[in-house]
Amino acid sequence: MLNNRELEKIASAIREAERFTSGEIRVYVARRCKGNPLVEAAKKFESLKMNDTELHNGVLIYIAPHDRKAAIYGDSGIAKMADEGFWNQALDDLLTSCRDGQVVDGICKAIAKVGELIKNKYPILENDKNELGDEVVQE
Repeated sequence: MLNNRELEKIASAIREAERFTSGEIRVYVARRCKGNPLVEAAKKFESLKMNDTELHNGVLIYIAPHDRKAAIYGDSGIAKMADEGFWNQALDDLLTSCRDGQVVDGICKAIAKVGELIKNKYPILENDKNELGDEVVQE
């Protein structure tokens, strides 16, 4: 699992990406993923109450580094914002970084990429509030 320095680096990347958007980005690091990572990401998205954001603009980056599985799951306000090529490329980049032993850098790049996408449709609001925590969830 990730150490405190790595967790803070990821949380910092989330805060940076969210500076420009009202969207919410979270990262979930699983010890293992035995099934389909997209199905697991959807379950975690719901259990983390990410579907409760006001604008339905949350994105979960789910990763199980040991199993080299990952998924990026967006709420209804985000899921169809980009063509499938965007999501596939972001996921491929993340998994390539993991295979190269650069898990944290891969996660941070994915966060930045998602942040760039969602800031156009969901720019920062005048009275924006951080609806979801920026900390990484590990299991």
